[in-house]
Amino acid sequence: MDLESEPLRRRRGAELEDALLAAAWDELIETGYAALTFDAVAHRAGTSRPVIYRRWPTKAELVRAAVDHTMLRDLPVPPDTGALRTDLIALMHFANEHRAGFTVLLSYYLGPYFQETGTSPADLRESAFEHRSTGADLALDRAAARGELDPARLTPRIRSLPFDLYRHEALMTLKPVPDDVIEEIVDEIFLPLVQSTEREGSR
Repeated sequence: MDLESEPLRRRRGAELEDALLAAAWDELIETGYAALTFDAVAHRAGTSRPVIYRRWPTKAELVRAAVDHTMLRDLPVPPDTGALRTDLIALMHFANEHRAGFTVLLSYYLGPYFQETGTSPADLRESAFEHRSTGADLALDRAAARGELDPARLTPRIRSLPFDLYRHEALMTLKPVPDDVIEEIVDEIFLPLVQSTEREGSR
């Protein structure tokens, strides 16, 4: 029987694509990249292999799309606490609750994918967030508009620094990042790099 002919499984457009990518992600974290198959993803999604092949002709393309989909799902609304420090801490607390295991999962389950494609977790993140602002970007831009930091100091490397440090800590410990480490990243490392001279002089 053609699975697509069953009434309960007649999905189209974004609904179908979401179901396929969610199934691919679930299969990935259950079996790993090497063991993932189109048949297994199709069975989990309640559809057929050709439906998947038409969108993503290779396993690597399917997995990349599934990772992008998962990265961009349920992104936090950037908090606006009125201060950069508390905005960043709130974002990291959100990451602890919803994203702490994500980098670990990528590194653990996607080793064969990175080897096959010659890419890295950084490449996947860059692909997912291309032309998109992250919550941290929006918090930094608001802080610059308030005069809380010096925009000239916000190089791409500095912009990514607090969450690069956060992800490194999560990857090294395989646990959510403790509050004292979050505050150390923000207070002792990041803010001294970006605060405007005027604010530093007034402290």
